[in-house]
Amino acid sequence: MRRITRALAVTAALAGSVLAGQTGTAAAATPRAPVVFVHGYLGSGVIWEPAKSAFEKAGYDKSELFTYSYDFNVSNRTTAQGLADFVDKVKRDTGAKKVDIVNHSMGGMVTMWYIKQLGGTANVGRVASLAGAHHGTKVSALCTVMSPSCKEMTPGSEFLGSLTAGDETPGPVGYRTWYSPCDEIINPFTSTVLSGAVNTFVLCEEHLAFLVDGPLLAQVAAFTKGA
Repeated sequence: MRRITRALAVTAALAGSVLAGQTGTAAAATPRAPVVFVHGYLGSGVIWEPAKSAFEKAGYDKSELFTYSYDFNVSNRTTAQGLADFVDKVKRDTGAKKVDIVNHSMGGMVTMWYIKQLGGTANVGRVASLAGAHHGTKVSALCTVMSPSCKEMTPGSEFLGSLTAGDETPGPVGYRTWYSPCDEIINPFTSTVLSGAVNTFVLCEEHLAFLVDGPLLAQVAAFTKGA
């Protein structure tokens, strides 16, 4: 009887240790950050539907994916403040400590203004930029008359001077860009490159093709997941 009792006690102790270990592992697991998609000039939230599908295939839930839509003709300063408010709301709604941001084209400028000028480094874990206009584009000259944001996107503008001054990839944020010589909108195409980021050269990708390229979007999802 003593042997049986002793055996039961050992079994219970081992089971308790295993459960404790499982509980500790679960407690230590870090929740995945929600993703905020930021479109560019002439864009809207709907352009991210292919990307969201790619992220869902990579294991994300719909509830983890958010699109920030804005008036692309107003100043990027205004839009960046709106992004700051949107990120705060996503954090409140999800309980997340940080978000990851995926942007395209002028959305790169919006994202970087938020990060560098509005304290975004405390709220963002990773930034993935697809053809981001981080240093502007000569093509913006076609719309400067009617759009403050286009004027700011012109190489040499006061806005870009402030945006690109100092560290281009500040804080503990992970940065990665994708850029291509076939991009007919970002001119020069190297405008996307950020010093200190992982800059990914894509052999030939047109500007809007970045938004629908399945294998490339899978790379982006893997990056935000930390893979």
